[in-house]
Amino acid sequence: MRVLILSTLALIAASCAPAPGAVSPVGDDLNAIAEDYVRLILDVGEIEEGYVDAYYGPAEWQAEAKAVKETPAELKIRAEDLTRRLEAVAVPSSAPEEVGRRKAYLLAHVSAAHARLRMIEGEKFSFADEAEALFGVRPETRPLSSFDPVLARLDALLPGEGTINERLAAFRVGAAVPRERQEAVMRAAIDECKARTEQHIDLPAGETFTLEFVTDKPWSGYNWYQGNSKSLIQINVDQPISIERAIDLGCHEGYPGHHVYNMLLEKTFVREKGWVEMSVYPLYSPMSLIAEGSANYGVDLAFPGATRGEWERRVLYPLAGLDPRGVDVQEGILSIMRELARAEYTIADDWLSGRADRETTIQNLMKYGLHSRASAERRIRFIDAYRSYIINYSLGRDMVQDWVEAQGPDHWATTERLLASQILPVDLL
Repeated sequence: MRVLILSTLALIAASCAPAPGAVSPVGDDLNAIAEDYVRLILDVGEIEEGYVDAYYGPAEWQAEAKAVKETPAELKIRAEDLTRRLEAVAVPSSAPEEVGRRKAYLLAHVSAAHARLRMIEGEKFSFADEAEALFGVRPETRPLSSFDPVLARLDALLPGEGTINERLAAFRVGAAVPRERQEAVMRAAIDECKARTEQHIDLPAGETFTLEFVTDKPWSGYNWYQGNSKSLIQINVDQPISIERAIDLGCHEGYPGHHVYNMLLEKTFVREKGWVEMSVYPLYSPMSLIAEGSANYGVDLAFPGATRGEWERRVLYPLAGLDPRGVDVQEGILSIMRELARAEYTIADDWLSGRADRETTIQNLMKYGLHSRASAERRIRFIDAYRSYIINYSLGRDMVQDWVEAQGPDHWATTERLLASQILPVDLL
């Protein structure tokens, strides 16, 4: 049945296609291309688990994707055809700006899908080439020694005796939320993130999330958006949850992070405009740099300056049963960790290319990523699974912050505009 449907669609498309060298008018052509793009992404998702991060389009399209699995080579041909069709769409100068942006968005995401299919086939990319092909920006990989002055500042900040890692580990023991209090602490943090977000962004009526605690995952937290303004937020409890992670995860996975981002995309594009391309979220695409970058920036947006430490000291530390006197040191550690984040690009590049062995990678993650040995081993699992995806967190955050704060003083309104748009990473530069 799938073959018959596809054959029929192909005949219809052929009868409507422009002559060679001609250009198509804007309108139904972009809508038709958008539908074929969604079907392509769903089909790629059938050959790579986890590629489709969220989907809330027609159920029958997903069922059709499950019925017939195409090869990467066949899917690449479809991606190339979509690119040709998109390039043939003419956008008149009189058309609204969003039309040109829509075409550019589709081109960028089809290109990323094509690159991912080449990777699935076994093609090897350098770390920077892969990041650029999938996410639309090229990261810098700096020598690890350039981060040594940042480590020196951490050395001066941490109390006690011993190496940086020993003192940091001792500090973190005192900041770990007891297991029996983790749910109360996480719910309080998410509720506060939501309350602060609601002061600036009108959230859809009936929006909600389910909170789950899980184990044996390569990540610390994940938002699974399920459509209709609903999310499943999972927190990995394989390792102790440090008190500062509560706000980080609450904002990043929830408000104004992934949950809000997906809700605004669904409301703005799927429900109001009927632009079906936004009903699917391919993980390895430019969409992820905006998603992860804005989710990380959302922490500082919701808790600017000293307000984070003040609220943690007043509410979160007592709820966790922890001594709040460590708040100021914790804030300093977080600032330094942000500066060290890009060291992981070099570490991942060396590991994925084979230039560094496992033990060297673990030691570098411990030194420059401030991981314990067990945490470094888990981080290698994450890098193995997601590869250059790691750039989306720190580079994405810096790009989003720079762009938002360059637009004017109302950072919340600008962030909402970004979250409800088809702005690409290249547009932030």
